[in-house]
Amino acid sequence: MDVLVIVVVVVVTALVFDFTNGFHDTANAMATSIATGALRPKAAVTIAGLLNLAGAFLSVEVAKTISGGIVAEALITPVVIFAGLVGAILWNLLTWLLGLPSSSSHALFGGLIGATLMAAGPNAVNGTAVLGKVVLPAVVSPLLAGLVAVTATFVAYRITARADAGTAHRGFRIGQVVSASTVALAHGTNDAQKTMGVITLTLITAGALAPGSAPPFWVVASAGLAIALGTYVGGWRIIRTLGRRISDIQTTQGFTAETTSATVILASSHLGLPISTTQVCTGAIFGAGAGRRLATVHWSVAGRMALAWAVTLPAAAVVGAAASWTAASGPFGVVVVAVGGLALAAGMYAASRRNPVNALNVNDVPTLPPVPAATRSGQEAA
Repeated sequence: MDVLVIVVVVVVTALVFDFTNGFHDTANAMATSIATGALRPKAAVTIAGLLNLAGAFLSVEVAKTISGGIVAEALITPVVIFAGLVGAILWNLLTWLLGLPSSSSHALFGGLIGATLMAAGPNAVNGTAVLGKVVLPAVVSPLLAGLVAVTATFVAYRITARADAGTAHRGFRIGQVVSASTVALAHGTNDAQKTMGVITLTLITAGALAPGSAPPFWVVASAGLAIALGTYVGGWRIIRTLGRRISDIQTTQGFTAETTSATVILASSHLGLPISTTQVCTGAIFGAGAGRRLATVHWSVAGRMALAWAVTLPAAAVVGAAASWTAASGPFGVVVVAVGGLALAAGMYAASRRNPVNALNVNDVPTLPPVPAATRSGQEAA
């Protein structure tokens, strides 16, 4: 297949992944603000989309990590990257259909690693980089965010214990607009760069860029626009899970969860660590839930999420490897992968229409079953 043709196909596929990343991860920034009523649903996703776009222009450190650190660009081709992207997109769509806030980042890494292993063998994957820049941050970041959020929530309730309840509520509600916006900006800074890195890696493997090159401006702009459009569409199923099914979130908790998430994500972006914003935000929401006395925290939901997180990278890797094996047969194989991926994506979209979730019903969740007192977490200053 002509190199230019496959490069165009990979760039388009990468932007499709970026779009799914946007609507899959909208919940990271806006779920708690929508749940508490601090922002109306459509206003929330509009703000998030604009700030995702702005955030894409703030840094390229994460993009450099992906384009030159995870896999050996000299040992793979654009076809391999295409196969990895197909694996990532399909996993994103499946977890979106199920309403599970899994990691788009790990889906991307898994797809690329699986496709690379199938095409070029284990020597083409930088195991040290995968461990240090993917696996360890995946374990540490949600725990760190949860610990900071539970502490911040406890402190916030203690400080406002003697304040007028209505005044405190209004203050934190206004604060949520700022904190949620900061998370959206941070999300664009970290997640949009992942697509930039993939496109840059494609251009390097095709010989259009020198190894170690930063993303060209058109790559930065297109990745920012794609994730912003996806964010505006709104991943309502996952917004419902994070905003309504983890805990009975109040404005104070929403503010502390969002502030914690933004701090961790921005610090990671500065360090060039491609962390999962989904895991950071989810950890912060659980921490904020546990930081309020008598809050109903549904740890069974956490268990399902943790299972999804654990299988994301290997599941996407399996799909990426299968797509890579098929695409390696030549142009016909690439077409088979593309058509098969489109068919599966269309099937998942059709399934989602049977029980649609949108801006009008995102908060219409039946009351969650009571949690035994022994499992309730957190302390609030009396």
